[in-house]
This record gives sequence, C-alpha cells and structure tokens, in this order.
Amino acid sequence: MDWESVRIFLEVARAGQFLKAAKHLRLNHATVARQVTALERSLNVKLLERHTSGCVLTAAGDALVVAAERAESELLKVGASIGGAAEAITGTVRVGAPDGLGNYFLADQLGALAARHSGLIIQLVPLPRTFSLSRREADIAITLDRPKQGRLILSKLTDYTLSVYAAKSYLAREGQIGKQSDLTGRLFVTHVEDFAYSRALDYASALGRLMSRRYECGSVVAQMEAVRSGHGVGILHDYAARRYPELQRLLPDVRFVRSYWLTSHPDTHDVRRVQEVLRFIAASVKSYRPSFDAH
Repeated sequence: MDWESVRIFLEVARAGQFLKAAKHLRLNHATVARQVTALERSLNVKLLERHTSGCVLTAAGDALVVAAERAESELLKVGASIGGAAEAITGTVRVGAPDGLGNYFLADQLGALAARHSGLIIQLVPLPRTFSLSRREADIAITLDRPKQGRLILSKLTDYTLSVYAAKSYLAREGQIGKQSDLTGRLFVTHVEDFAYSRALDYASALGRLMSRRYECGSVVAQMEAVRSGHGVGILHDYAARRYPELQRLLPDVRFVRSYWLTSHPDTHDVRRVQEVLRFIAASVKSYRPSFDAH
C-alpha cells in the first residue's frame, strides 16, 4: 500500500471534498482523484461514495481512516523525537481561538513568535462551532468550555472578565448611565444568537430585558467597533476594551467571568513546534494575566 496515496485519501476524508483536499495538499484536483482511485483499485474495495456535493466514507473507508490516522500519529511522534535535537523550529502550527482572544491578544503575541522563528508558520484561525484536533483541523485549540469528550490534553489558560461599556462621546450625547435602569431604551450592541456556539457566550440576556433595541453583530470585533463609534452600549472583553481610551466602563457591579481552556491532541502534543507554541501561549497569558480581569 502506497503511503502517499493513503495520505491523500486521508485528507479527502477529512475535507469531505476532493477539491477542498486538493487545495489543502496544493495538488491538482485530478491528481488527488487519481490517487484515491488507484488506492481503491489496489485494495479492491470502494472507500468513498462520490456525490456532487462531496464524498462520504464507506465502511471500508472508515476503517482505513482509523488505521491511517494511527500510522500518521506514529510518524509524527517519530519525527518529533528525531528532530527534537535540532535547534531550528520549523513547520506549520494551526491555532484555533475565539474571536476576542484571537484578535485582541493572540494576533499580536503569536506574530512576535512567528517573527522570531523564520522556519515556523503559525496559522491563527477563528474557532468554528465544531472542530477536530484528531482530524488535524487545528494543532492547538483555545475553547470557552472545558472539553468533556475526546482524547485531549487540556489545561485552564485563564479566567477573563467582560463588562458594560459605551463610548464617552455616546454618553455625552445620550446621557450618563449610573444604574441598570438607565439602560432602558438604549441601543444594545450584542452578538447574533444563532452564532453563539457556547453557553459561555450567553451573558447578554442579563441586560437584554432592559434594552429592547438591538444591533446584533456576528463578531467581537464588530461589536467593539460599533460601541467605539458611539452607536450604543455593549458587553465587551475587559482586556480588549482597555486599549481604547474612548471607551468608558459602566456599572462596575455588573461583571461576567468566563474561562479559556488550552487544548491539544496527544498525538501531536509532543511535536516540538507544537510544544513551543503551547508554551509561548501559556507564558504570554500568564505575563498579561492582570489585564484579563476587570479591576
């Protein structure tokens, strides 16, 4: 059995589409299809059901994915042990992170790490509703909830807080807010409920009963920009809001505490480049920990 064909098949299985897999592998679509077909012929079994919308694994395909991922994991472990003595850190590490942490903390911090290692490629991607470390959709994931399923190595990264904010220009124009009842009739800048993939994002309901007027944004960045521009009142991450002097924290008795969890997969956890990024993220958050708490 040709490992190259198996590797390509594995990417197709993960992507669910030949075209998407080809883009990930940086290969021609026809080449990917040809390799999978050749693998099926060599095994004399159908691995994928082809459809116009994508492809679905057969029972034989499922079995091969399990075996191929096991072999891939062993190769990664061997590569990590062989290359552990090398001074240079090379390769690609994909980090999945929530919108707020990714844009207002990790973008800067991981940029500094990437600049330090010329052979290291760090991919910072927004955390989707679902993701799989075992399918290599990310090497490291930072989650809002503590994962309860799967083979994962996890640690609590930090607690963080969110508070109520408005732009000083907004308060000067629309009036000050000194108590919760002052929120009545104000425009509430908040998230889109359909995009709330975690219960940890459900902090808006506490104030939503007071503010029936809503401007809903699909990202933390959009909420931040709308509040900064003076359009309404929003619940923002304290560590992000602190960088903008035009924002004023309101209602100090209203505060929301949430947590970030750092997760990796046992099969890639000890790979040197992954270890370097894991250690760097943990150390960076630790050094800035006071910023993650409202005070």
